Amino acid sequence: MTIVYLNGQFLPENQAYISVLDRGFIFGDGVYEVIPVYGGRLFRINEHIDRLDNSLNAIRLTNPLTRQEWSNVLKTLVEKNGIGDDLAIYLQITRGVAKRNHALPEKPQHTVFAMANPLATTNKPELLSGIAAITHDDYRWKNCHIKSISLLPNILLRQQAIDTGAMETILIRDGEATEGAASNLFIVDNDTIITPPKGPFLLPGITRDLVLELARKNGLAHQETAITETVLQQAQEIWLTSSMKEIMPVTRLNGVPVSKGVAGPVWSTIFDLFQCFKQQLRAQSL
Repeated sequence: MTIVYLNGQFLPENQAYISVLDRGFIFGDGVYEVIPVYGGRLFRINEHIDRLDNSLNAIRLTNPLTRQEWSNVLKTLVEKNGIGDDLAIYLQITRGVAKRNHALPEKPQHTVFAMANPLATTNKPELLSGIAAITHDDYRWKNCHIKSISLLPNILLRQQAIDTGAMETILIRDGEATEGAASNLFIVDNDTIITPPKGPFLLPGITRDLVLELARKNGLAHQETAITETVLQQAQEIWLTSSMKEIMPVTRLNGVPVSKGVAGPVWSTIFDLFQCFKQQLRAQSL
């Protein structure tokens, strides 16, 4: 039986309930995080809590738990759902139950929820063929750096990819590629790893930052700079990163093969470095 955390209690999933008047349900008024767990070890927990704090500050909501309390809650959740397994922790904070009113409640009563689900194993041979992606105009709001639970535009954009037989939509804003509907974007151009700089039009990904860190530590050329739609279409390699996807090669864009239609050598190098990082994390004591 899956155990979840809700407002200070660890409960079986089928016993966890929230009010229909919760502002997360009524307005999508809340934020979330997804944290991988490798062999029972939380992946970059400090960076994830930093991003959670940034999202909460942006929507004018305080963090209901201290950093140590979050660590204790999430470690306990892991222990109750498979201590040695690879998991994906989803946590969500909303402004809680209040009378339906667009104005912010003066004293919000947070709803704090977290759950853990199995995380699929990454298999390099299966990834070599890559995935298909499409491009689409980015019609989302101008605060994409907030990890908001209000994801309807992302859902619709992702579904447009699925409707064409692709897996992800790469978003274009004012002629520049920013990110995927549920992922960060990397390309390789002139043997240089490139990703758009952080800003309000893209989510500051934790996996994204680690890819840049691995590139720097291993002497791989890399830049944070704008990617025009033309450069994207002509890229040597295209990757998408996220907590769930890790590092996914795109081998077809809008129906056209990327390079030779298989994952490229730079992706292969970064993928191997990422797997080594995970193994080192698994080897750490709990």
